[in-house]
Amino acid sequence: MRYPAPIQRLLEELERLPGVGPKSAQRIAYWLLTVESSDADRLASAISDVKRHIHFCPRCFNFAEGELCEVCADPERDTTTICVVEEPRDLAAVERTHEYRGVYHVLHGAISPIDGIGPDQLRVRELIERLGAGDVVEVVVATNPNVEGETTALYLARLIKPLGIRVTRIASGLPVGGDLEYADEVTLGRALEARREM
Repeated sequence: MRYPAPIQRLLEELERLPGVGPKSAQRIAYWLLTVESSDADRLASAISDVKRHIHFCPRCFNFAEGELCEVCADPERDTTTICVVEEPRDLAAVERTHEYRGVYHVLHGAISPIDGIGPDQLRVRELIERLGAGDVVEVVVATNPNVEGETTALYLARLIKPLGIRVTRIASGLPVGGDLEYADEVTLGRALEARREM
């Protein structure tokens, strides 16, 4: 079925969004066509506002509205510890734990040779510059526990250790509420390695 040109254009733009295929694009477009104009205008306004007012923090590359992001602007944060994450959403996940009081560095991806992503496409150079200019004593590598995340973690450890800075990796293992029989060997092995005294 051919749609009128404005609907076709909307569908094409929606399909460009990550995780949105043709069916999802149709559902969103139909919703937009049936809601009140004020609802559609609010959505359009929110998109415009975020593009106008949000930028990357020049220090850690998290999202920021002011000059620095909220974490970098907070004088209560421990600047001697930097937690390195792949994406801003990972930073948000760590913050939700309320367990970490240091600062962050967002790489904006992970090393993935198969996708043509090397260290030069990430914010690695900026991290090394931060480490050379400050009083950092520990870097916590919190990349994802997959091939790309592990590759990135190992690469960073090799770069940072010669600087005399402690490099740690977040533990990975079994989720709370998980069953041992369903755990894969790598996850179970890591859970055993990261065991602690009770």
